[in-house]
Amino acid sequence: MTDGTEMYRLMERLFPICRSITGNGVRESLNIIGEIIPLRITEVPSGTGVFDWTVPDEWNISDAWVKDPQGRKIIDFKKSNLHILNYSEPFRGKVSLARLQEHLYSLPDQPDVIPYITSYYQRRWGFCLSHNDRLKLAEGEYEIMIDSTLEPGSLTFADLIVPGKSEEEILISTYICHPSMANNELSGPVVSTFLAKHLLDGPPPRYSYRFVFIPETIGSLTYLSRKMEHLKDNVIAGYVVTCIGDPGRFSYLRSRGENCLTDRVTLHVLRHSEKDFAEYSFLDRGSDERQYCAPGIDLPIGSLMRTKYGMYPEYHTSADNLDLVTAEALEGSLIKYRLCLEVIESNRTYRNTVKGEPQLGKRGLYPTLSTKKSGEEVRDMMNLLAYCDGEHDLVAVAEKIGRPVWELVPLAKKLYEHKLLEIVA
Repeated sequence: MTDGTEMYRLMERLFPICRSITGNGVRESLNIIGEIIPLRITEVPSGTGVFDWTVPDEWNISDAWVKDPQGRKIIDFKKSNLHILNYSEPFRGKVSLARLQEHLYSLPDQPDVIPYITSYYQRRWGFCLSHNDRLKLAEGEYEIMIDSTLEPGSLTFADLIVPGKSEEEILISTYICHPSMANNELSGPVVSTFLAKHLLDGPPPRYSYRFVFIPETIGSLTYLSRKMEHLKDNVIAGYVVTCIGDPGRFSYLRSRGENCLTDRVTLHVLRHSEKDFAEYSFLDRGSDERQYCAPGIDLPIGSLMRTKYGMYPEYHTSADNLDLVTAEALEGSLIKYRLCLEVIESNRTYRNTVKGEPQLGKRGLYPTLSTKKSGEEVRDMMNLLAYCDGEHDLVAVAEKIGRPVWELVPLAKKLYEHKLLEIVA
């Protein structure tokens, strides 16, 4: 079974669960992921202050529906959890069509889909439905039932540390707070899960890795309120993982500083592995990079995606379903993230140890038979030596000489073994 197939199967298990920024849906989802990787789960009580925000009351729901004047169930939470306005307070009663319309949400420009709508910080109740179904509603009295609770509880998040040889960290953050949507919600957690599994199954990495599964926005704020100083002291690169399961082209959203290690590595990887990709500035932000890169926090966090959130028509609707993502796309995304991490792991700053050009022949580094390939290798070695000045890391050198880092790494190791390069950092 391929990684892509396993990731897709995990997504199928998680897809039916009704998640929100708090509640049992998040816990159930984290428990399922915890069957694959050893998560540490933390509960933060409602009312806890997190910077300028407050952890809200916990929301849970077991059922919700609307019956028409003939007693037919025309909106049913159990058929699609997107039908309920996320965070709806409980309600039971009969209302006129006019009053019901005040609590309905649909998309006239996408009349066949159910929209995903939330009301986290203002108490209200409501339902979402396709606009075509909304147009069919007739005058009369409608019976409403929302069996939900909205009361003090806690916010749930999980993290995992994969220890490395260094205390410096790579942060991998993903959100787990949306109901049944495949690409926007679940592609991030499933790719992050299998990225962690890959690291756990392999030899100890150079850097330590911190995986964080949180509700979007309030979760990253909560996590930062507890870990900010540690993260600022130790994180050298990282990603917000989301929208990575569709078969569209890759895209990258830069950090606020727009030239951190994550930015340089990811764009280098994309330039040398993709014919076409999209690039976005921090002005196009929309997920937890807003918190990680905020002034005074300034973590080096970007987001490697496929089709960016908000840029595909299925986004935040019932059309973002299991047909939108593929096992092949998930596997390709996992491979791309692994390549980015391998580049970060192998990135070093070297310094040339000799004055002028070294004599490669006496060290057995100059080919005795001249071919096109051998000539390219010698040129790459000489260029590497020319730009390894102790000031530029391997990614910067690779960018300068127009070669992918993964082709320069073995050359740098060879030159280091022959004492022509020394490691500065």
